[in-house]
Amino acid sequence: MAGQLKEVRNRIKSVQSSQQITKAMKMVSAAKLRRAQDAIIQMRPYAKKLQEMLSNIVSNSEGGSEMGLAVERPVELKKFC
Repeated sequence: MAGQLKEVRNRIKSVQSSQQITKAMKMVSAAKLRRAQDAIIQMRPYAKKLQEMLSNIVSNSEGGSEMGLAVERPVELKKFC
């Protein structure tokens, strides 16, 4: 009977330790997620301005001569030695 009680206590300690590790891992992942979300939010003004610039370039190129950057070209594969 005393052996079973000791096994149960060891199992309880083991589960508590696993829970503590899991809680710490959740906190780390939450911090990383928050950091990634903040980085995305900070990039929004740059992305908006880039979209405006590209829209402006495309709208200006449609009225006149053909734009050289928009021409399709064949892909040439080069082998590296």
